[in-house]
Parts: sequence; structure tokens; C-alpha cells
Amino acid sequence: MLKTKLCGVRLKNPLMLAAGVLGSHASSLNWILKSGAGAVVSKSFSKEPNDGYKNPTTVAVEGGIINAIGLSSPGVEAFIDELEKVDRIKGKSIASIYGATPDEFAYVAGKVEDLVDMIELNVSCPHAMEGYGASIGQNPELTKNVVKAVSDAVDVPILAKLTPNVTDISEIAVAAEEAGADGLTLINSLGPGMKIDIVTGNPILANKFGGMSGPAIKPIAVRCVYDAFAATDIPIVGVGGIRNYADVIEFLYAGASAVQIGTSIMYEGPEIFGRITSDLEEFIEESEFDSIDDMVGFAHKEP
Repeated sequence: MLKTKLCGVRLKNPLMLAAGVLGSHASSLNWILKSGAGAVVSKSFSKEPNDGYKNPTTVAVEGGIINAIGLSSPGVEAFIDELEKVDRIKGKSIASIYGATPDEFAYVAGKVEDLVDMIELNVSCPHAMEGYGASIGQNPELTKNVVKAVSDAVDVPILAKLTPNVTDISEIAVAAEEAGADGLTLINSLGPGMKIDIVTGNPILANKFGGMSGPAIKPIAVRCVYDAFAATDIPIVGVGGIRNYADVIEFLYAGASAVQIGTSIMYEGPEIFGRITSDLEEFIEESEFDSIDDMVGFAHKEP
């Protein structure tokens, strides 16, 4: 009932771990798979090690969190050891990668393609160093260049993870599709935003600014998925503020074929995957739908 396909890859259910949450080690990725997720996405990593920003890197705000981790990465060589230990019998493995140039993206993708089922391109982090993340994904041509370089370099499906911090996300989505992306992930965190300590008068985050995630950004994420679904013909993974089965259904109706969960794990732990899959099954049994696939894009029907 919950089984589906994403970019030709079979999933036992449409729920995935989002990049950046419990994704640094194989032990935590396997924990999420055992908890019921259909797939896990690693924390974003790069060609060379990167320390990221100093602590504090996260702060709670109303409706979610703001984080400025700074794309910390042990480097691809170190991450290979973790990917080799992911239990791909229990679920699918997706590597989230980043770089400053198309060649860097292609190099990292080539190093890990045999260890994963898909590769997600992080061209959308709103608190990355200059030349990385959203500075790429806000530009259609730069996005095209990165996607094409990776598409030409590897044989596994590629997901382009896009930023909501653009005038027209459909333009970026179309650019990624034209360059060879097999699917899209929408959205990365919103912002950057900040929080100030009213006692000291200082920004709380060491980097001052960070990307916001959590329930407060869900309406924006749903709209971005809706727009991209109407503009492209490739599958979409929805992410942003999912806490329950109703949130998942909204994303499916908007046009997502699968979803990712991140910040809500901080509230409820990995058990959220089992709870949502159970609730989704119950919803489908009591509805007019026969499967998850029947729900994709339902909000685009003629009134």
C-alpha cells in the first residue's frame, strides 16, 4: 500500500530521513532505517574536510529551529567508510553532497555512486560559505552546470535539492530538469534568519545567521512543491515541517512522490517514522485511494 518508486528506485514507503539530521554516521542512519524509514539521506559532505562554524550552531525559535552548522564535513574519503556500513537491505541510501564547482560535485559523486542508491545535490544551503549552497542554487545557469556535471559523471539517479529563497522556484526546477536531474528535493531551510539574546544584545548563533527549518516553513514548502510539479515532469521529494500523516498527505497532493523528515525527529525521535506510516496506511484504507501513487498531484485536479 505504501510501496512506491522514486526515480526508478523502489521504496518500501515514501518517508525518508532528511539531510543534516542523524546523518553523519552509519549507526544513526541504520537506526532510522530500523525505525521504519524507506530511505535515509546522509549529512551533506564535500571533497575536502570542512570544520564548519563554531558553536553555538543551532537555536530554537517559535515554529522550529535556526541552524548555522556551516556545512561541516569530514571529507568524502572519511564518509566512504560510513556509507559502506549502511544497511541497504532495510532501506535505501542517499548521499547528500556539496562543492564549490561542478567538477567538485562530480568528483565526490563519482567516489560514492557505488555505495548509494541515489545522490542528492545540495545547491541550496542558506548559511553556506561564499560560493557554496544557495549561491549556486539561486542561479539557473550555475544549477544547470552542477547538475549536468554530475549527471554526466554517474549512473545513479540524481536529486537536486533547491532553495526557496528565489523569486521563482519553477525557473530553477526547470533548469535542473533540463540539465539531467532525475528528481527534485524541495525545500532546503528558509532564510537566513537570526535570534538575538535580549540579555547580552548579541546574536545567539556564532555565525549570527542561519537557515530556519520546522513546522513554520511547511506552507512555503508545500507551495514550492506545487509550483515545481506544475512546471516539470520529474518526481519531487517534499521536505519542510512534516510532523504527522496529514502533513505528508499535503505534500503528496501538492505533487511530491516522497517526503523527508528532519526537525521533527528532534521533537519525537525516530519513532515518528513508524507512527506516520501506520497512520498513512489507515488513511488510505479508509479513503478512495488504493496507494500512495494515486495521491501524488491530487491538488492539481480540475475543480
